[in-house]
Amino acid sequence: MRRAVTLGIALALPLALTAQGSALARPHHHHSGVSHKAERVAREVLGPNDGWAALGTGTTGGSAADDEHVHVVENYAELRAALDGGRNNDTPKIIFLKGRIDANTDAQGNRLTCDDYADPEYDLDAYLAAYDPEVWGWDEEPSGPLEEARERSYRNQRDQIVFEVGSNTTLIGLGDDAALVGAQMMVESVDNVIIRNISFETAQDCFPQWDPTDGSAGNWNSEFDGVSVRRSTHVWIDHNEFSDGDVLDSELPEYLGREFQVHDGLLDITHGSDLVTVSYNVLRDHDKTMLIGSTDSPTHDVGKLRVTLHHNRWENVLQRAPRVRYGQVHIYNNHYVIPATQEGEKTYQYSWGVGVESQIHAENNYFDIAPGTDRSQVVAHWKGVQMYESGSYANGRSRRHRISFLEQYNAVHTPLIENRATWEPELHNRIHPTQAVPAKVRKAGVGRVL
Repeated sequence: MRRAVTLGIALALPLALTAQGSALARPHHHHSGVSHKAERVAREVLGPNDGWAALGTGTTGGSAADDEHVHVVENYAELRAALDGGRNNDTPKIIFLKGRIDANTDAQGNRLTCDDYADPEYDLDAYLAAYDPEVWGWDEEPSGPLEEARERSYRNQRDQIVFEVGSNTTLIGLGDDAALVGAQMMVESVDNVIIRNISFETAQDCFPQWDPTDGSAGNWNSEFDGVSVRRSTHVWIDHNEFSDGDVLDSELPEYLGREFQVHDGLLDITHGSDLVTVSYNVLRDHDKTMLIGSTDSPTHDVGKLRVTLHHNRWENVLQRAPRVRYGQVHIYNNHYVIPATQEGEKTYQYSWGVGVESQIHAENNYFDIAPGTDRSQVVAHWKGVQMYESGSYANGRSRRHRISFLEQYNAVHTPLIENRATWEPELHNRIHPTQAVPAKVRKAGVGRVL
């Protein structure tokens, strides 16, 4: 009966195998081909001034792990076994990821597809027919048996591809080809986590929800991020790469007149997380890239969401680089590459989203912007009233290439956003001259630390 969505990927696993660990999988211990250099790097801790994650106790990850808790994992079952207990496992541990680890495989290594996740009552054609706004209307989200079947299908996928990381953990890729494919790494309600040298090809939601109330024309909404940091503290994310892999939302068909979006965020920091440093990563070819703060409501995020973003390369990302609510976010020495929009592609929207009570402090960031791109779009108003920007350059290194993107925004948009510093970053290493940023950021991404 059913027709699940075919995305050119393999997904799903029988629910009996979806516990955080698996008795069938045993990760290899550290003596399995790990060099002394690799183990030394894996025991590195965040420097004493390297952003917000250095505050207080600092971020040491699994540096104190004993030999029994240093693992090499080569498949998804081994990864989950090494993380047995998820957020409840706070034993210091180092986990080396070796090669390409696909979350969309069962314990025997068999590839899995969206059909494996789909509930017997789910049918995409029936879903489209039932919730077409001409039939269902525009005033409420879908409900009823078909939406319930979609939700059950989503949960089947979630139970397989989402995994938790415990406190006092370092996850680090070996060499330059360690990749985590089709998973969502959940850093949830923990402290002291380091994630380094891993290529993340983000999960694709087989069962996005149609919401006719989202925007003027409705939208498809997906659920899975590459890495999701929630209610957690002291997290250092360094020298990784994040992308959608081989399947881009822009290449998918439209349903109900809207892009069938199967990706959510690359790296989201939400739900009152605090003291996070994101350094020397590459984030590319994505729409909704990084969300800092999950709600406009003054709840768990107030006084939290202190994040440092430095020496990251943001390439061909359409929005949220980042979008911020509440937090004191230091954005310095990042390199933004905004290419021209090709025919049929979604267009660039913005980089810095100024949200409710956000306190962005942006210093010495370098932009390569395609000719014809509206520079007033770099800053976007999301109910925030102020941010601080200094030292921005675009498309060149001479003084005539200095630019204030906030001034560009204020020249053509209302309400105005005030250029005002409400706090002064103290935890940071040298802030390089903007002209040096492209060269410095060439060190970003995988294969640079090991």
